[in-house]
Amino acid sequence: MNGLGLHKKLEENAGLLIFGILFVSAIGGLVQILPSLFQESLSTPMATTRVYDAVELTGRDIYIREGCHVCHSQQVRPLVAEVERYGPYSRAGEFVYDRPFLWGSKRTGPDLHRIGGKYSNRWHEVHLLDPRSVVPESIMPAYPWLAERAATAAGDIQQKMRVLRRLGHPYTDADITGAPARLEGLRELDALVAYLQMLGTGLDPAVTDEHEGH
Repeated sequence: MNGLGLHKKLEENAGLLIFGILFVSAIGGLVQILPSLFQESLSTPMATTRVYDAVELTGRDIYIREGCHVCHSQQVRPLVAEVERYGPYSRAGEFVYDRPFLWGSKRTGPDLHRIGGKYSNRWHEVHLLDPRSVVPESIMPAYPWLAERAATAAGDIQQKMRVLRRLGHPYTDADITGAPARLEGLRELDALVAYLQMLGTGLDPAVTDEHEGH
């Protein structure tokens, strides 16, 4: 059967056509997925990458709950324009302890993967409570309730850390036992700011120096 005959047969047989589509899609998927299973750098944390502590982990949950990931990505692509604007491009080893990943695909606001340490805690607090007071052209909504809610109300931090430990995050018994005390007296605003200040800080200093030198 020549190519034209096979094409006609596929068009006339819906079941065969569906099978062909699934077969080709499966091959394409395997070509993309299999190499990553054997690429150690995708599953090995960088030497300077650490797990989120109790406060940062709570802040991350609040970040997700408030939908911040819908408007902000967390991946600096290896493109000149992005590196010049945001800093060193993102490495796979920096995301090993991110569950779920928050890379995103839309930037209504700027990428936040290198936001850690760029501004003071106070700047972040004011920006979250009244965005246009620091960025007049901002279309970001305000989050005044974050200053009113206790960080301990954001969820069972100990249970979350236990689950993450089962998934390979190196939390110790002491980390889990002491987690509630770390959140005592803090607001959700404080936890979210702690998370933002952590973003992008797990990059090896040698890589950062190389970027600055370049």
